[in-house]
Amino acid sequence: MTINDSPDQEPVVFLPGLEKPKLLIVDDHPINIQVLYQAFSADHQVCMATNGKQALEVCLKQKPDLILLDIEMPDISGYEVCAQLKALTETKDIPIIFVTAHIDEETETRCFNEGAVDFISKPINRNTVRARVRTHLLLKAQSDLLRQLVYLDGLTEVHNRRYFDERLAQEWKLSCRHHTPLSLIIIDVDSFKKYNDLYGHLAGDDCLRRVAKTIQRTLKRATDLVARYGGEEFACLLPNTELSGAMAVAELIRTQVLEQGIPHADSSASSFVSISLGVCCRGAESTAALADFLLQADTQLYQAKKKGKNQTCGTLLENSGL
Repeated sequence: MTINDSPDQEPVVFLPGLEKPKLLIVDDHPINIQVLYQAFSADHQVCMATNGKQALEVCLKQKPDLILLDIEMPDISGYEVCAQLKALTETKDIPIIFVTAHIDEETETRCFNEGAVDFISKPINRNTVRARVRTHLLLKAQSDLLRQLVYLDGLTEVHNRRYFDERLAQEWKLSCRHHTPLSLIIIDVDSFKKYNDLYGHLAGDDCLRRVAKTIQRTLKRATDLVARYGGEEFACLLPNTELSGAMAVAELIRTQVLEQGIPHADSSASSFVSISLGVCCRGAESTAALADFLLQADTQLYQAKKKGKNQTCGTLLENSGL
């Protein structure tokens, strides 16, 4: 690969609070990778792959912000790599720019039809490729920000029910496919209607915010999720977590909320705001349906309420209908 250079380079534009963008360069010729690496390494995190299979693996592990993808490779073509990435939920939103020696209209049209956001022909101009990468990174950052806002609950600033439902469907499929446990905690603020009646709705809103933040701080793993499930209910999704681990997390959340010391003079469970929690764990070899999973978590929450509130009940879901 040759690269037409120029001393005048446009700086990379970053949105506030974002790290250096992560690029994946895919080409079966190391010299081509080296040239692009030199163009971007100063102000980007650069990952590299020399074939299609490796590119797919790197994408799933590293989650790049943008891919510079060659078309002709010995194992899997760039077209097929693009198609596979667009078919996966985890990678479908990563912008792909094809970089190729082919400059005919048919090739360019196919690149866009496969889902690429841009097409750059070789030899490439350093300023051109940097400008196009910068443009598509900025568009992706803006799109990611808008997507994040759509999935946030406006009051508590944790994820909303829509996001929870989508993540639950994804994690359920992964749990079934890889035979790993999946745990769900449904949380309800005890006697919340009485709290609102006694202290007012503004205080109630503040109470929900404090409970949400407490839950969020208690969850330690990046894969764990807290979402507002509805009203004064929250849900926590814990991938790859056995029942014992989920129960321990649930109890920690319960005690942490209680230790916030939010006064609740009209609660039968405590003089402070408390929560009840229902836990359900899908066993690694469970044959149960997703509906059973949700039903059992809700049933366990009901049991916690029935037993006097401010406590945790849980169950292991192994077989369909249990």
